Amino acid sequence: MKDREIKKLANGLALINIKVPNSKTATILVMVKTGSKYEARENNGISHFLEHVMFKGTIKRPNALALASDLDALGGEYNAFTTKEYTGYYIKVETSHLWQAAEILSDMVINSKFDAAEIEKEKGVIIEEINMYEDDPRSSLEDVWETALYGDTPAGWEVIGTKENIRGFNRQHFLDYYRSQYVAGNSFICVAGDVSTKLVETKLTQLFKSFPQGKQHEKLAVIEKQIKPAVKVKTKKTDQMHMSLGVRIGLAEDKLAPAWRLLALVLGGSMSSRLFVNLRERRGLAYYVRTSTEFLTDSAYLTTSAGIRSEEVELAVKIIMQEYRKLTRELVPLAELNRAKDIYRGRLLIGLESSDQLAYFYAKQLVVQGKTESPDQIWQSLKQVTAADIRRAAKAVFKNGGLNLAIIGQGIDEIKMQKLLKF
Repeated sequence: MKDREIKKLANGLALINIKVPNSKTATILVMVKTGSKYEARENNGISHFLEHVMFKGTIKRPNALALASDLDALGGEYNAFTTKEYTGYYIKVETSHLWQAAEILSDMVINSKFDAAEIEKEKGVIIEEINMYEDDPRSSLEDVWETALYGDTPAGWEVIGTKENIRGFNRQHFLDYYRSQYVAGNSFICVAGDVSTKLVETKLTQLFKSFPQGKQHEKLAVIEKQIKPAVKVKTKKTDQMHMSLGVRIGLAEDKLAPAWRLLALVLGGSMSSRLFVNLRERRGLAYYVRTSTEFLTDSAYLTTSAGIRSEEVELAVKIIMQEYRKLTRELVPLAELNRAKDIYRGRLLIGLESSDQLAYFYAKQLVVQGKTESPDQIWQSLKQVTAADIRRAAKAVFKNGGLNLAIIGQGIDEIKMQKLLKF
């Protein structure tokens, strides 16, 4: 039996059914291909705000308490999330409650009231969420990093938006955005659990038959072009500097993508990785050190993030640059490469042990890549990566003109930092 089946419902909604034999839980996830990249400057933040509003009541469940009470009565977990390119709503329950969960979720995403009074109250909640992120530099570092890469464009704006925009939104803004973005042709339903494919299709065809149709407002394409290094500093009084140093890379379909994923693990993906050892264990410069990759529909990057003692930022940048440079010149030893592969495979499998993780895993792939790969397929592509592939991947992106550095802290000499960004 296939581990997943993808079908189109009559109204154009894509349905992903993931078979999880013997699972006692099931998850239903609705993902819409929209986020802050689809916004304009004047409505930046509305994708995330709309996600909040979806929990404030429907025609059938007229307020937030009525909706929350029905959700809580299922005894499961439910939440939502908004990113630059997609927004998701999910409910995870005991399998016997799946269809009740599906009915509630369909009610939310199709029949939300967008109550004006609730919108006004929620403005305060989101402004406090902004304040929370502002008080946590580690959480907001990614936003500063993406601004360094993409500047004043939708790809560089913060998902949560600005306080000015949040205060200015009204009910009509949400109605207009919902009608332009929440359409069947760019939305996905994912069910993961021990449930028959035929039953899933029958039930969800009925529950989601009135999901809106139409043409979605598309996002501006990201132009991945850079000719000189970039430094972005967010001045803030902190006890340590938070920095992210990295480069643009190719998209997930690029033949070097598996090598970039493993390259990130070699650099800073584990407690035995090169940068973790060099920055933390040998020199005690940082508590957290992590190198990661991010692949979206038309943008992708690799970056190393760390919290560094203020007086040692320059040294940390030099160490990261040295490790980047080394990968362009030397082959990764076989034992180290195999360890990185084992780490990737282990984390991939551990991260897909539950129905909600599987639902997100496949739905995100479909949104970002337009297709899905199983864990085994991903592993097969990674298993073939050689040390020469890692060096080739490093040479392709670790170039003087492509470096970017984002820092949160104070007393940063940007000109001095810029001069460090060269091999």
